[in-house]
Amino acid sequence: MELNQETLKKAYNYLSKDPCLDHLINKFSNNINISERYNENYPLALAYLIIEQQVSFKAAIAIKKRFIQKVENLTNDQVIDLDDKDLQSVGISFRKAIYIKNVFEYFKNNNYDFVNATNQEVINELTKIKGIGVWSSEMFLMFVLMRINIFSKGDLALMNSIKINYKIDIKDDYKLNSLVESWSPYKSVASLLLWKSIEEKYFFT
Repeated sequence: MELNQETLKKAYNYLSKDPCLDHLINKFSNNINISERYNENYPLALAYLIIEQQVSFKAAIAIKKRFIQKVENLTNDQVIDLDDKDLQSVGISFRKAIYIKNVFEYFKNNNYDFVNATNQEVINELTKIKGIGVWSSEMFLMFVLMRINIFSKGDLALMNSIKINYKIDIKDDYKLNSLVESWSPYKSVASLLLWKSIEEKYFFT
C-alpha cells in the first residue's frame, strides 16, 4: 500500500482513535502534503537526505536550495564529475560531498528494483552505500517510495514529538514500541502528524 490521498483519508480515520493523533488530525489534516519531498530521481532524493543529516530543519532548507541551484541543469553523470570543493560550496562538509558522489555512482552502476523490494530489503541495499544509514533509508522509503507504514526511531524530531505529546519515557522500549505499533499500518502518517506538531509547536495537552 502506497501513501496517496486515498490512503491518507483511511489513515486519518484509523489513527483518530488515538486521542493525541486525533487532536493533530483536526489541526493539520488539510496541511499535510504527502508529496512535498518526493523526487523520481533516486540519487538526487538521497542527496537531499544526506544534506539533512545532523543539521537543523532551517539549515537543511537553505543548503538544499543552494544545492538545487548548483545541480538543477546537470545530468547525474555531470554531478559525479563536479569538483568536490564545488559541491562543498553549497554549505556541506567534504565528507557529505563524497557521500553524495557515492550515491550518484551507485545508481550509475546498479539497477536495483527498489519499487518491488520489501522495506527491509530496501534498507539493506541502500545502507551498502557509504554515507547512507538506516535513517536515510527510512526517509527514502517514506518520501520517495511512499511506503505507508514507516517509523524511524533514529529521527530526533519524531522522538521529541512523542516525548512531548505522549509524555512517555522514550527510552522505555516496551512503551515506545507499543505506541508505535498501535499506529500500524499507518505509521508514516502518524510520523507526518508528529513532525508537523514539532514544526508548528502545537502539542496535545
